[in-house]
Amino acid sequence: MKMLTRHINKQSSLYVFLSNLKQDKLALFGVVLLMAFVFVGVFSEQLAPHGPRDRHYHEEGGIRRLESPSWDHPFGTTDVGRDIFSQVILGTRTALMVGFLAALLVTIVGSVIGIIAGYFGGWIDSLLMRVVDFFYAIPFIPFVIVLAAVLQPSIWNIILAVSLLSWRTVARIVRSQVLSIAQRPYIKAARVAGAGHLRIMVRYILPNVIPLVLLEMAFMVNWAIMAEASVSFLGFGDPRVTSWGQILHINFISGYSRQAWWWTIPPGMAIVFLLLSIFFVARSLEAVVDPRLRKR
Repeated sequence: MKMLTRHINKQSSLYVFLSNLKQDKLALFGVVLLMAFVFVGVFSEQLAPHGPRDRHYHEEGGIRRLESPSWDHPFGTTDVGRDIFSQVILGTRTALMVGFLAALLVTIVGSVIGIIAGYFGGWIDSLLMRVVDFFYAIPFIPFVIVLAAVLQPSIWNIILAVSLLSWRTVARIVRSQVLSIAQRPYIKAARVAGAGHLRIMVRYILPNVIPLVLLEMAFMVNWAIMAEASVSFLGFGDPRVTSWGQILHINFISGYSRQAWWWTIPPGMAIVFLLLSIFFVARSLEAVVDPRLRKR
């Protein structure tokens, strides 16, 4: 870590983030834990000892249903003899895919709209903010249910729903930051020098909002992961894709939530630890956005 920070500009956001990691043990723990989840997600098919829908039988022929954790099945088995450990491993990829893809789309759309609204102001700002207000009036869960009814349930519908309804928050936050940046002397000087609107927004405004955008993206990853788990738990997820929410949904409708604790705790704890890891990283990113937090 010391060698890495030594060769980075001390005024850069990356330097501030890496320096904060050395002081903030929770942030460092979050980075390590998040990297572990990413590793498991990328190599989930290689790490999972069994297929998510494989049924397992005793030597005498009976299904190994509702077996508690053992050496062969570390997280136990379901009511139809499926390995829960393999399902949790494979569900990691789904959570990360939904979280990062949805957050990426949200931050791109929200940042573009926020920069345009804050930079131009006037009727353009008013029009875009009314569009934002309209999307704030759409509730998330009913919107996903309608999507599932019109289209077939899928992970992509969840990513679409999160993207369509979450960019509004990013747009408002970025807009408020751009309203302040647009009044700075170097922006006015660029206009006087004849720089075009696109050049000013890309070269002078965008670099100043990137730390804030990355912070919002971290929070959006958490929101997207929670949204996917919630929607899948309610039964509107993709039944063909293994996810933590789907594991909890099948456990709930089977009626073994209390009896088979090993069927509930592993996917639940996986959600909690992944969200915590991203939250700890986001806390460190806040020090980049708000210099006052570096003194704490």
